[in-house]
Amino acid sequence: MDILRAALGDAKLNYLGKSYGTYLGTIYAQLFPDKVGRLVLDGAIDPGATPLQQSLIQAVGFDNALDAFIKDCLQIDTCPLPKDVTKQYFTDLFDSAAKKPLTTQLIFQAPDLPTPKVNPRSGKLADEEATEAPKRAPAARTRTRTKAEPSQSKKQADQPAEEKEAGSTRVAAKRARRKDSRDSGRRRTAVTESEFLARRESVDRRMVVREKDARVQIGVLEDGLLVEHYVAESQGGSLIGNVYLGKVQNVLPSMEAAFVDIGRGRNAVLYSGEVDWEAAETGNQPRRIELALKSGDHVLVQVTKDPVGQKGARLTSQISLPGRFLVYVPGGNMSGISRKLPEGERQRLKQILKHALPEDAGVIVRTAAEGATEDQLTLDVERLKSQWEDINAQVAKGKAPTLLHSEPDLLVKIIRDVFNEDFHELVISGGDSLETIRHYLASVAPELLERLVEYTEQEDIFDKYRLGDQIAKALDRKVFLPSGGSLVIDRTEAMTVVDVNTGKFIGSGGNLEETVTKNNLEAAEELVRQLRLRDIGGIVVVDFIDMIQESNQEMVRRRLLECLSRDRTKNQVGEVTSLGLVQLTRKKIGLGLLETFSEPCDCCAGRGVVVHDEPRFKMPEVSEPKRGKKKEKPKTQVVKKIVTAEQADAFKSVVNQIASAGHSEEVAAEPEQKEPEGKTEILNAVLDSLPEPELPAKPKRRRASSVDKVKKTTD
Repeated sequence: MDILRAALGDAKLNYLGKSYGTYLGTIYAQLFPDKVGRLVLDGAIDPGATPLQQSLIQAVGFDNALDAFIKDCLQIDTCPLPKDVTKQYFTDLFDSAAKKPLTTQLIFQAPDLPTPKVNPRSGKLADEEATEAPKRAPAARTRTRTKAEPSQSKKQADQPAEEKEAGSTRVAAKRARRKDSRDSGRRRTAVTESEFLARRESVDRRMVVREKDARVQIGVLEDGLLVEHYVAESQGGSLIGNVYLGKVQNVLPSMEAAFVDIGRGRNAVLYSGEVDWEAAETGNQPRRIELALKSGDHVLVQVTKDPVGQKGARLTSQISLPGRFLVYVPGGNMSGISRKLPEGERQRLKQILKHALPEDAGVIVRTAAEGATEDQLTLDVERLKSQWEDINAQVAKGKAPTLLHSEPDLLVKIIRDVFNEDFHELVISGGDSLETIRHYLASVAPELLERLVEYTEQEDIFDKYRLGDQIAKALDRKVFLPSGGSLVIDRTEAMTVVDVNTGKFIGSGGNLEETVTKNNLEAAEELVRQLRLRDIGGIVVVDFIDMIQESNQEMVRRRLLECLSRDRTKNQVGEVTSLGLVQLTRKKIGLGLLETFSEPCDCCAGRGVVVHDEPRFKMPEVSEPKRGKKKEKPKTQVVKKIVTAEQADAFKSVVNQIASAGHSEEVAAEPEQKEPEGKTEILNAVLDSLPEPELPAKPKRRRASSVDKVKKTTD
């Protein structure tokens, strides 16, 4: 409307609004009060009224607006209306317009332009060649070209890649990837107001804070389920967001990285893709890290990822200071607004930033800025600007390595980044935490103070909301779904692998495709919850149960994207592969739930198995026989021994000796007789001394030949 006013050449614009035009006119009058002349608006319409009531209200409002318009117009000398005009004049006008509707056609005709003449050999315009001809005429006469000599362009193409002076390919690839993402982002449909409100109101969000044993635990609940968990003790030493003045130790051109000492023991890594090339003094030279940084240089960096294991901290020289409603980017020339906000809110924030934003800085408006006033945004910008000025003052001292700016503790950081109008309440157990949160909210968001609830019961707050049980289940490898299916989550060095199983879920009628799809949809919702709760980052590969129809595959992917929209961590979901896998990435920031609550095993070194020095063989399992059939025992083969006459006489003599020895022992023994131990041994020795029987050899059966068969038949 302001563009229309400027095009008409009027200092002030007269406006007549009806229906939704009243809303438009009101906004224009609020934005440009000095550029509005006469503003005639009809009555407001109650959205809860019936259609008949709305029609009556519109009629009454329009009659009142028409009376005011006629009265004001007749008081002006230049009024085009007749002096004796009445409402009947407009009634007749409207009736005639209804009977003979007016049609307006806009015809745009471009002027005829001459077709430019292009040389097919050179590809240049004829006018350009005419102007360049005097300059290149002498060279054209002296230039000779032989067939044996290759052209200059071919020589350049044949040059090896090492000889070409080029910058970082990773920087170029990152720039192209960002351009593609921006292009795809522009093609994405904007979030409507209804979708935004439905996304907010469909989930019951609560935040629980427990202060116990000098440790602060924070849990985020959605519909009574724990979806995020933070521990101040394990993550209190986080370096993310801290700004350091580091000292470059060495530069590795082949790695396109520089190792920077920030005073935290192990050197941190600054890759070429994170270098602020706008501030780097490289001139017209290619963007190579060895040209921007040298050993011993002082560089202003910010930590983007904590050190994990043998990996040092990740750095960036593109400094950004986060606030409550926006992120301040010093030296940036562009501003951005969260795409999770509806289009109307985005336009309002753009108008505010035109006045509140300084010229030498950029901002990124967060989702929490929804509904924020101009004063709140201006105050946030001024506070972050003063922080940046303090950092620059410390940089001027030139001491490296040193800490210039540190992020607040975890409690304040979570309240700043997570807690907003979407949460119904914030339940706090602990006096110190309550005062810290109350003091912070009073300075940045006083409208949220009414949602603070102090927990005063004797029962532990985590036990009341069953957070301890949910954390214990999240530490297991296997996650059971409500319907009976399960997820198996395995973490490796390279990625996290998730397997989806139906388990006891067999569906309720229908077919296999329907059963599998229902199980996969439920698994997608639980998977996103587990990713947020366990704080799993990096590459995640999900093996859903195979679905034949592409519509079902797309349905599962959309459900996955819908659930990931609640996750504030940056993520990206790929297409379903030919093997039925879904690949997604989630930004890795913290340690993770498992690393927070566990330590490596001394016996298995974290592998989950105990390794021995010798091979371990396991006997195969023997299945038990069925009860209905009795298992037949193998028959023992009885071996008969053959005894000769000489052996029989010797045996009789030995038996007689044994009998006489036993008789003498019976006389001297007590009433309780006892068999001598040596008697059984003698008998066994005698039996063993006997030779083994020679079984008669069985005659070998000879296979009948054809001659024998003939003889048999003739006989």
